[in-house]
Amino acid sequence: MPRYIGVMSGTSLDGLDIALIEQADQTTLLATHYLPMPADLRRELLALCTSGSDELARAAIAEQRWVGLAAEGISTLLQQQRLKPQDIRAIGSHGQTVRHEPARGFTIQIGNPALLAELSGISVVADFRSRDVAAGGQGAPLVPAFHEALFGGSDSVRAVLNVGGFSNLSLLQPGHSVRGFDCGPGNVLMDAWIHRQRGESYDRDGAWAASGRVNAQLLTALLKTPFFHTQGPKSTGRELFNLPWLENLLANMPPLAPEDVQATLLELTVSSIADALLATQQNTEKLLVCGGGAHNKALMTRLAGRLPGCEVSSTAEHGIPPDWVEAMAFAWLAHCCLEGIPANRPSVTGARGLRVLGAIYPA
Repeated sequence: MPRYIGVMSGTSLDGLDIALIEQADQTTLLATHYLPMPADLRRELLALCTSGSDELARAAIAEQRWVGLAAEGISTLLQQQRLKPQDIRAIGSHGQTVRHEPARGFTIQIGNPALLAELSGISVVADFRSRDVAAGGQGAPLVPAFHEALFGGSDSVRAVLNVGGFSNLSLLQPGHSVRGFDCGPGNVLMDAWIHRQRGESYDRDGAWAASGRVNAQLLTALLKTPFFHTQGPKSTGRELFNLPWLENLLANMPPLAPEDVQATLLELTVSSIADALLATQQNTEKLLVCGGGAHNKALMTRLAGRLPGCEVSSTAEHGIPPDWVEAMAFAWLAHCCLEGIPANRPSVTGARGLRVLGAIYPA
């Protein structure tokens, strides 16, 4: 049975997730490896999310470093599993998103797949989002089709929630096509705020947020953002939700304790998810949570409180560790590309039809 490797670094930019899968009738997770993102590379990738001087050259240099890190992690994973490059059919590489503006007809993920194929000795499938955007779609989220393959087939009405830098929902209802969309900020604002205030990269267990109080005025101002009042298909990114955007809102309000801002940002994430789920699939029986947000105890508790009658649990309770679902998804997307299987879902992205996603870079 063919083996694939998925490489994912999301909008949180904390590191690279590398997953080894075996693909038959079902997807089986065989092994994983994680590489923290070097602080200087993280700063540069973040800077590339907005316009700056000499950004084309800087992006080219940054993606070479990103690829070097990915190749190092893949090599380590292969050594740990006593595998050779020829034992892997392909790498599915998401690359690193630096711009996502489907309304303007583009999405940009840097990650030099040609170099990754050269360094790893393994064929690479990359650039998964562009074909969907070319067909009039959002290019995101792409994981609902994989969520359907992994967690569908049940008699229960389910939703899969990924909480990374941003959050997205996949709606799985028996007898219906999968639906999905981005909900809004996941961890991105909470991570940025705690880093600004305390120098920490994230709020472990949501403990700092739990120490504060939700400010109703700030929450109302945040939720007035038009994105929250539009129906899917929709996707978003740092272009809309970022620290300067938050600080601009705070500048027009009475001073707030930093922990109260953090509590309110957590409530924003919870509210945007719960409101979206209740508006689109009221009868959801089970919500399966993956991504870093699955480890945020305060967030999980608030989600359960906002969704009475819905069982909220980590995907770990359904056999898949929450940290590896997205990396697995891009390994699966590589498989779909090589087999000529359409992997977008027009009901999710708004594309004009099903499309085979990805570009192939042979070893």
